[in-house]
This record gives sequence, C-alpha cells and structure tokens, in this order.
Amino acid sequence: MISSTDTILIVGHGSREDSGNQEILAFADQWRQRQPSWRIDVCFIEFASPGLNPGLLDAARSSQRVLVVPLILNAAGHVKMEVPEAIEQARLAYPHTEILLAPHLTACDPVLAVLRRRLRKAMQALDMPDPTTTGVVLLGRGSSDRGANGDMAKMARWLLESGDHELVDLAFTGITWPRLERVVQRQALLGMTQIVVLPYYLYTGTLMQRIHRQVDHLRLQYPQLRFHCTGHFGFEPEIFELMTQRALDLDARVPDSRLPCDGCTYRELAHDAGHGHSHEHTHAIQVHPAGTLGGTPQGQADGHSHDHHGHHEHHNHHDHDHGHSHAHGHPHPHPHPTA
Repeated sequence: MISSTDTILIVGHGSREDSGNQEILAFADQWRQRQPSWRIDVCFIEFASPGLNPGLLDAARSSQRVLVVPLILNAAGHVKMEVPEAIEQARLAYPHTEILLAPHLTACDPVLAVLRRRLRKAMQALDMPDPTTTGVVLLGRGSSDRGANGDMAKMARWLLESGDHELVDLAFTGITWPRLERVVQRQALLGMTQIVVLPYYLYTGTLMQRIHRQVDHLRLQYPQLRFHCTGHFGFEPEIFELMTQRALDLDARVPDSRLPCDGCTYRELAHDAGHGHSHEHTHAIQVHPAGTLGGTPQGQADGHSHDHHGHHEHHNHHDHDHGHSHAHGHPHPHPHPTA
C-alpha cells in the first residue's frame, strides 16, 4: 500500500518552451487532487528544474520508497539509459531507500481511446466528412530507436483497424521518416479531400508550435484540401488513470533493488561506444501484476534472449532539430522536406 513515507516521482521529458514544463507541473497538481493521500513530486530529464538526478536524490533522501513513473509516451534513450542510470546513482547514495521504476506509458488501449476520441472531434469540426476520403496522419516525435518508432506504427495501425478511415499514415517531426509534408503529398495524390493531423504529444513545446505552423503552410500549399490539426492530450482522463495504474503496479511488486531488464543491451552498446556506463546488474525472473516477467512479456527468459531494439547508435530526441544520417543501406530517390 502506498503510504506517506513513499514518494511517487513523475519523470517528464522537459521542454525549451516553459509552457510545456508548466503543464507537467499542472498535471502533477491535478493528480494530487485525484490521489490526495499520495506524495507526488516532479523532475525533468532536460531543459527544466528540478533535473532527473537532483529530483531522484531529493526523493530518496526523504522517503523509504520511491516509485519512479515516467510521464513519457515512447521509450528511447531517455527511458532506456538516462533514467536507469540516475536510479543506480540514487541507490548508491541512499542504499536503504527502495527505488522502483515503472514502464513508460507506451502503446496501449487507453492511449488509443484518446486518439479515437480526438479523431471523432476532428471529424465533427470538419462537419463529419466521409471517412473514406478523409486521411489521418498520426504525427509523433521521431527517434533513432526502432522500438519507439515501432510503438508509433502500432498506434497508427490500431487507429486504422478501429475505425472507418481507409488511410491512416504515420509521420515524424524529426530524426526519421516520413515527414508530415511527404505524407500529405501522398494522401493528396490518393484522392483525399480532408486530412486530420493527430499530434502524438502529451504536452506543448517548441515541436507542437512547429506542427501548427506546418499545418498552416500546408493549407496554403494545398488550398483544395481541408485540414484539421488536434492538440496535445496530456490532461485526458486516460493519462491520469494510466499513471495511477503504473504506481499501483509498482506498489504491488515483490521488492527488488535491481533495474528492469528492458534497455540493458541498448545501454551496453552505448557504453561500448564510449558513453561510459557500467551495466553489471543481474536479471532475476520475477512475476509482476501486469503479467510480465522481470518487466518483459511472459515467455521471454532471462539471459538476454529478447530484443531490446538497441541495434543502433543512441541519439537523444530533444525539443529541437536533428540531423539525419541515411546509413540504413537504402538510397532515397527524392530529397526529403525539412521538418
């Protein structure tokens, strides 16, 4: 049972745009109102204070147990490397404090429910046009991690299968492809007359601002098309419910000081590339309430036989532009538009 000696620590990404950081603080305030007996604190991976390491150390100093709950949709370098590394440091500094790490929000039915509701509202704003002639673009933050991009692809597929739209495409704001402009071009060529852009973002920031500017430019470029761009969705009830369930799942776990197995190969590869992380924890199999073994799906044994999506160099997907290296082994026949 979560007690007054526990701290639930929200880990937000952080943004160069302070309004996005303020929204995460507002989320924490609303979550406290929903769970008045819980002690809920916030830290940020970058761009905002308190930072990840100070936030963890402060929570560990004043708590018997810290439940770390990332308020992050997709797991790439931040969730797989930086958060576990910070937890290891906090455990060394405060060995008598138990620190547990929850999974990120990931691709799941509650997030799909948010997207479906926002798509319905967008269709209403377009006066309910024919879904067979209304293209949908799920637009997310790109990553060099194929698992994170794969979660986005999964959500786009689920959105297609759960509705009547014949065309639901995926686009990214940076790092990987395709970009929004290219997807809109394809949908226009395929005969779409309306396009709904669904940003896959929890909070505002410089990228959300850029997305709205891009859609404005597309309206000028394609005057024959009607566009509707939805907003970010961090305050939807499903997000509060997901975060609450993450905390309760951690609370129900058998106490174990070791890090979740997820991300270990990714972090080892980064260490080999010179990032300087020593990764020597063992992987005991333990059953968790969500039907997983050691933080991974059942049936995946100990011993690193499962895929951590770590076969590439790590790049942080920050709130700014990134260069993109086409080292995939396939040439691109056309220039890519910039984000």
